[in-house]
Parts: sequence; C-alpha cells; structure tokens
Amino acid sequence: MLRGLVALLVLANLAFLGWSQGWLAPAFPPPHAGEREPGRIASQVRANVVQVLSPAAAAPALQAARAAARACIESGPYTEASVVAAESLLAQQPIPAGSWTREAVPPPPLFLVYAGRPADLAARRKREEELRQLQIPFEVLTEPAEFASGLVLSHHATRADAEAALAALPAALKGVRVVVLPAPPPQYMLRLAQADSDTQGRLRALNPPALAGGFRICATPPPR
Repeated sequence: MLRGLVALLVLANLAFLGWSQGWLAPAFPPPHAGEREPGRIASQVRANVVQVLSPAAAAPALQAARAAARACIESGPYTEASVVAAESLLAQQPIPAGSWTREAVPPPPLFLVYAGRPADLAARRKREEELRQLQIPFEVLTEPAEFASGLVLSHHATRADAEAALAALPAALKGVRVVVLPAPPPQYMLRLAQADSDTQGRLRALNPPALAGGFRICATPPPR
C-alpha cells in the first residue's frame, strides 16, 4: 500500500510539473499563461506600432505631445482697475512671465433704433400696442439715464447699420430715431493663447474673486 501511495505522489508531481511547464497546453494552459511570452505578445493590439525610445529620443516626443495638448484659456472681463489685481495674482503662479496677454474686449453696440420714452403710462401702452400690431419687437432700456424707460427696437455696431434698420421700418411708425449710447468703460480679458496641459489645470483650478470667475477655454481661440 505504501508503494502505491508513493507512486501516486510521484505521478501527481509529474503532472503538476508538466502543467506548470506548459507541456499539457493547449488542453491545460499553464498558470499565468497570458502574462508571459508568447501569450502577452499574442494579446497585444497593433503591437507593430509600439516603439521603445531611448531617453534622448523620448524627450522631443514628450515635448511634442505636450505641445499638441496646448489650448487657449482666458479669464475676464475686467475693468481697468480689476485687471491690474488679476495680473498681480497671475504673476504669483508658477507660469512663465509674459505668457499671458491683456486683450481689449470689443464694446457692445453703441447705436440704437430708439422709439422714444412715452410721457406717461397711457402713452406707453398705446406705443407698445402700436409696435405689437406692426409685429416689431422692442425692449425697455434701463440705462443710461437720458434714455432710460425708452423703447428700443434694435442694437447696432455702426451708425450705417442703425440708419438702414430705421429706413426699413414701416412709414406709419413715427417718432423713431437713431441714438448713440455713451461709450462704456474699457474692459479686458487675460488670455494665454498656448497654455500647456499643466498650466491649464493649474489656472482653471484657481477661482478667487480677483479672477472674475476663473480661467476657461477661449470663446474665440486665436488663429494658429
């Protein structure tokens, strides 16, 4: 009986040795068959495009990848006073000095097709009803004071556009004219046109009051 047990033990060890060495594959794959060669190579996807680079060759490739991840980010708009505080805060960040620019924000349209300011409530209701019948949209102007509570039919960037819109109105509509709004105070955006991924993450994580809502992807990226 002892000889039989010894023989079974020897056979079990031989079977384990054959399985662990892969002699019984593919019926009985060895342990970790997919984690060593050639199983690992067989499981690769497009293995032919994988390249192992030397440290000297890897540095330019890494720089190229970072350059491809660059994007335009901006913060604002700021007033003349607040942009100075924002730039001071930006200068404290670990980013290259001069990597951002101060961009002037185009002013809003300054020319209005203005339907006047009614003298009282009855006159206002009459004027508004007239515009509705003519299917002309309007809005109530809230500032500046000299035009506040007046009815505005359209906004325009140039006087020529405003005059053209006025000329296109029905002849029955009287008392409408083009007015010019006072120029608003200048405003600015702070823009990094080519921020790498590290700089993007660092600045977009900032959100102090001085940064006017923080940094975000540029609404209109600059041309490359």
